Amino acid sequence: MRILLLCHSFNSLSQRLHVELRRAGHEVSVELDVHDDLTREAVSLFSPDVIVAPFLKRAIPADVWRRTLCLIVHPGIRGDKGPSALDWAILDGEESWGVTLIEAREDMDAGPVWAWREFPMRLARKSSIYRHEVTEAAVACVFEAIGRLERQEGAAMPANWGRGHERPACRRADRMLDPSTQTAEEALRIIHASDGDPGASLAIGPEAYLAFDASFASNLSSVPGALVGRCGQAVAVAFRQGALWIGHLRKSEAGSLKLPALALLGEGARDLPVIAGPENCRYREESGVGFLDFRFYNGAMSSEDCELLREAVATAKTRALPVLVLQSDADCWSNGIHLGLIENATSAADESWRNINAMNDLVREIIVSDDRLVIAAVIGNAGAGGVFLSLAADEVWMREGAVLNPHYKDMGNLYGSEYWTYLLPARVGEERAGRVTQARLPMGIDEALELGLVTRRLPADVSSAVVELHRAAIELAASPDLADRIAAKRQRRLRDEAVKPLSAYRAEELQRMRRNFYGFDPSYHVARHNFIRKTPKSRTPVTLAIHRAGRNGADRRRSMT
Repeated sequence: MRILLLCHSFNSLSQRLHVELRRAGHEVSVELDVHDDLTREAVSLFSPDVIVAPFLKRAIPADVWRRTLCLIVHPGIRGDKGPSALDWAILDGEESWGVTLIEAREDMDAGPVWAWREFPMRLARKSSIYRHEVTEAAVACVFEAIGRLERQEGAAMPANWGRGHERPACRRADRMLDPSTQTAEEALRIIHASDGDPGASLAIGPEAYLAFDASFASNLSSVPGALVGRCGQAVAVAFRQGALWIGHLRKSEAGSLKLPALALLGEGARDLPVIAGPENCRYREESGVGFLDFRFYNGAMSSEDCELLREAVATAKTRALPVLVLQSDADCWSNGIHLGLIENATSAADESWRNINAMNDLVREIIVSDDRLVIAAVIGNAGAGGVFLSLAADEVWMREGAVLNPHYKDMGNLYGSEYWTYLLPARVGEERAGRVTQARLPMGIDEALELGLVTRRLPADVSSAVVELHRAAIELAASPDLADRIAAKRQRRLRDEAVKPLSAYRAEELQRMRRNFYGFDPSYHVARHNFIRKTPKSRTPVTLAIHRAGRNGADRRRSMT
């Protein structure tokens, strides 16, 4: 079936659908919702059997949905209408929520229903629920609708009705934090509902900010609104009852950047007392296995984050255990260097250089772990340098449903480092390595396994994936051939180093990166600026819009394997 994905941006849900639909054998193209005329042109060029809209911010032109079946993914239960469905579900404390696949009509969210799913809500950020529950429900709905089309059946229900109702867009007033009247629990719900975008309004002293990335600060209290302490880059804010850790802030003004809270608050906040709080890295041991858990907000890793994780890996290596597991947060493994802090730096080029070198130091620390096997447990999505960070491990165990973007070029033809010129060909071979880095398309676990980027599949459910990860890692530690495998790894590393030292790969990569950062071509800096500032695309890349690249490119991804 020919399926056109029409989306405001190629977000995590759009990428997951792209992966799953291609995996099922459908011909899939993408058109970003830039202009109605471009949408019409895309439909004319591609002649899709159905248009699926995973993420839109405005209506599809009537002449398009009258001509071609258009199915809209609405992140709400049946009967729910309005642009802030998931936000309201979190704000109202809904115990269950859902996704409804609605046929486009003139009245938004009011057309025939082709499929729906519901799920229990959990205490989590909006972005996390979107990446997991909403995404899984949306994928199931889209495949149910495709099945109905293939059987030549119509919509499952004639109109979108149910226990939901129409609600307006969330206003700024709905996202206001007032420490003098709200408990920490009430404030956390507002921040969770506003996380990702647009943030929850919070005054700290005389300044107005937007707050993100919050968690409970246990056993802390003070005058409501006061800053109680700091931990890492997070600050603790007191409320009427209790306190919250706030990990990221953005100034409440147009064009401001979302940054780690301590980096934005400046020197005054650095005088706060350091107290125990959220940890980006946590290490524990179980049955001969060292488990190093790490979490970096949205997968962005600053120079300091890279050094923190490198030190944690180095410390873990002092323990005489044969297996080390690097386990990511369920939402993101890593997306590489921290583009937000780079954009905010006095010299973006200098901070880029510092950040990529810190990332390289981390990757090298993992590569030279020659007395144990290292497992990269990719539970969440990974992109760019984060993918190559995982390849520094001996094995990559990936959760079903996670998505990889193993390429740099969309960031202004960035060359990339992280020793990828050593790690990637060693895993997949020179020819496939070139194809992976040039394709610029998201990759699911089937393709990653076929290519050799991933060595083991973990279950799709996060809890089940973690259980299986622990079981398999402990089994590996007890394996009778483990010592031989470690010895073979050590010999292989010695041979590789003799042929070409790691320092040579690094120097060659950084020579190319220096041109990206300091050279005459500003493509990287322009692309980074547009990405961080969420500048709307002016066109759809031809790597996604195969209808614009020509029909000969339609199946280029299948030919990779």
